[in-house]
Amino acid sequence: MADKKDYYETLGVQKSATEDDLKKAYRKMAKQYHPDANPGDKTAEEKFKEINEAYGVLSDPQKKAAYDQYGHSAFDQAGGGGAGGFYGGSAFDMSDIFDSFFGDGGGFGDLFGSQRRRGGPRRGADLQTSIQIKFEEAVFGTAKDIKLQGYDTCGTCKGTGAKPGTFAESCKHCGGTGQERVQQQTLLGFVVNTRPCSYCRGEGRIIKSPCPECHGAGKVNVTKTLSVTIPKGIDNGQAIRLSGKGEAGEKGGLPGDLLVTVYVQPHKVFTRQGTNLYLDIPITFVQAALGDEIQIPTLEGEEKLAIKPGTQPGTVVSIRGKGVPNVKNSRMIGDLVVKLIVNVPNQLTEKQKQLLREFADEMGEDYKNSKKTWFNKIKEQWK
Repeated sequence: MADKKDYYETLGVQKSATEDDLKKAYRKMAKQYHPDANPGDKTAEEKFKEINEAYGVLSDPQKKAAYDQYGHSAFDQAGGGGAGGFYGGSAFDMSDIFDSFFGDGGGFGDLFGSQRRRGGPRRGADLQTSIQIKFEEAVFGTAKDIKLQGYDTCGTCKGTGAKPGTFAESCKHCGGTGQERVQQQTLLGFVVNTRPCSYCRGEGRIIKSPCPECHGAGKVNVTKTLSVTIPKGIDNGQAIRLSGKGEAGEKGGLPGDLLVTVYVQPHKVFTRQGTNLYLDIPITFVQAALGDEIQIPTLEGEEKLAIKPGTQPGTVVSIRGKGVPNVKNSRMIGDLVVKLIVNVPNQLTEKQKQLLREFADEMGEDYKNSKKTWFNKIKEQWK
């Protein structure tokens, strides 16, 4: 254990650091070195493990007290200080970290002596990851394989923490309860408190022959591949919860969940709002005036669109059922909303200009004075 780094040094805090100081230091460093933020970086991965191990000990008052007195040997299976059978090796309890953030005892115990029993089943931690998919994959759905790193049940000991062929023994000091009663002298007389057993560290059992694979933790850090089904219509930033695909539980506890956040790449042509798709289509002023039938793109191929004679710039046409399926009910599909943009030519030949002048003459004075008439209407509204 002599080569292990000091836990306080790992978190960058002084030995006198308060609980809040430890939390702030852990959150900052865990975010910096998290595997999701450093994909493929083995150095950051090892640093993240060291940070979790250090916080797992220093955030628990009993473990911290043992570490302050005996150092790393307090958690060595063969070490002194009365801490034999705690975890062994460098394994740590992830649930203690979550408890210290979100309550559930946090290792302090109840003022009335109702300490949470550590030796019972514990649910595994929830995990989070993210995945990036194409626009079309979000609309039509797909399946993706993701690689996930986390703690899984040890295959060698099947989660017991004991070497195959051996078993964890019930702690004789606490009778397997994981608790001990301590009498203390106070100004008001003797007071009896309940605290985690100092022999089994609140586990209620002692592993004399730890598993060589997980060192008594019952879990090992693994990288596994999972298949994730992306439902039709999922939107950018939405998440998929995979029940039971998080970290393995302890002592027969249920595994945690996996939360996969989906990020969708933007499309070059279409934009999306809810279940509707939006598309801008340019047409000529001749098509707008005389009408036409054109082909427009959709995510399922080309579609015919009739342009009515006299179509005005900015006219919006909706094509039903050519949008995005509702993620909760794929039979409900949005629309494709097409906005017609009338292109006005900016380079005309003299002949084209003359034809347009003749067109204006043919339309009459009202057409020629339409700009003046429009301006007068605006002035009337502001009077």
